[in-house]
Amino acid sequence: MFVYEKKLQYPVKIKNPNPKLAAAIISQYGGPHGELGASLRYLSQRYSMPYAELKGLLTDIGTEELGHLEMVGTIVHQLTRNLSEEDIKTAGFDTYFVDHTTGVYPTAASGFPWSAGSISGDMIADLTEDLAAEQKARLTYDNILRLSDDPDVNDAIKFLRAREIVHFQRFGEGLRLAKDRLNEKNVYFMNPS
Repeated sequence: MFVYEKKLQYPVKIKNPNPKLAAAIISQYGGPHGELGASLRYLSQRYSMPYAELKGLLTDIGTEELGHLEMVGTIVHQLTRNLSEEDIKTAGFDTYFVDHTTGVYPTAASGFPWSAGSISGDMIADLTEDLAAEQKARLTYDNILRLSDDPDVNDAIKFLRAREIVHFQRFGEGLRLAKDRLNEKNVYFMNPS
């Protein structure tokens, strides 16, 4: 069960609309390394996790990623509010606008919608993938920071980027714990001797 507090994990107050920047940032909403994928991946992986500490880790981070999804959606919404037709055309936001107007839609910046096709189910593979996912999300935030000159956007993006690093560290601890536990049980693939 989740308890929902009606505020963002970190404040988002974008002063200047920028649909071109929104078209890039939408990838962190529903792109291949975005917050939707991370939250659903981690919250799904917890069901098959045999260790309570790691189940808790997946629940904690998956829940936080839902909060990040809300922050990214808020950023995109604030960057696309009150746009004129000229703003939409000039910024190259027209292809997104045709299908979604200014609604926040789970898609990559390239236009491909999010898919659950990457969720596996093996504990070691999942935790290793989770480490990679956090690094890919961090890289995507790095790329957004390279494209953005808006201090309001950059402030929120830097917060999200920092949390990806923390998640990477926690998943590293989780993977070490899982391997130690499997070694204790003398599981063949962890200890072939």
